[in-house]
Amino acid sequence: MTEADSQLPTTVSPHHYFVDESGDGVIFDSRGRVLIGSGKVQDHFILGMVEFTDLPALEGELTELRAALLADPYFKGVPSMLPAGGKTAMFFHAKDDLPEVRREVFKVLLRHEFNFYGIIRTMSAVHRRVVLLNQRDPTYRYTPSELYDSAVRRLFDKKLHTEPAYKVIFASRGKARTRSLREHLLHAQKHSKKAAGSYPDATVEVLAMPANDSTGLQVADYCLWAVQRLFAKNEDRFLDLIWPKVALLVDADDTSEASYGTYHTRKRPPLDLVKMKSRKVEDSGP
Repeated sequence: MTEADSQLPTTVSPHHYFVDESGDGVIFDSRGRVLIGSGKVQDHFILGMVEFTDLPALEGELTELRAALLADPYFKGVPSMLPAGGKTAMFFHAKDDLPEVRREVFKVLLRHEFNFYGIIRTMSAVHRRVVLLNQRDPTYRYTPSELYDSAVRRLFDKKLHTEPAYKVIFASRGKARTRSLREHLLHAQKHSKKAAGSYPDATVEVLAMPANDSTGLQVADYCLWAVQRLFAKNEDRFLDLIWPKVALLVDADDTSEASYGTYHTRKRPPLDLVKMKSRKVEDSGP
């Protein structure tokens, strides 16, 4: 099931973006206690987006891969490979897929052209900002959707003006949230109008769907997983593997290069464990 907030002219072939996230942006529990650092919430929130040169070709190869894996006796009886498990047998999801499966998926991804964009937020730094906002306005209350929405606006800055029409597919977040996200995309589009481009008033359609219905969302999930492994597990080999696909990765709370964050692209050396040691993040303190 999908949700569309606007309709495109039938003669226009829209440019597609697929958006997913890692982490939930939670800072406090129901009693207002800070959860960051407790192990109960993730220390980083990452919003990612992919765009493709030829998605049908990639989709076809991943479909063939899944069929081959399911037919392989090596995986016989593995829970994640059974249809009833609702995991790899139905769609690729990096966290649930076996290491052998992930390796095969990454091989396929590297054979296709696509761009990955991401925004990384360090939750300790986000908490510090929330504390400062509360000091200025005692009525202010943080919500995880606020963090998600701000990341959406930044992720789509200057990305909604070079084509006549866009279709943005988000991982399902509910009907109300889908409408809200479209408003934030339109906000980003207004800023895109300042950039040079042929279509400052491009049509924007927003859809929400589960990842099992979208190959694009599954690819976004794999890219996010690679970033998350670096930040959460100190494993840089996965991000290094897909680095040729990284169009832009913004470490928004790393001020080692600029106050507004550090920008990484495939034109620069990969973000790895060595670079992670040079990050400068002003957090909430002990």
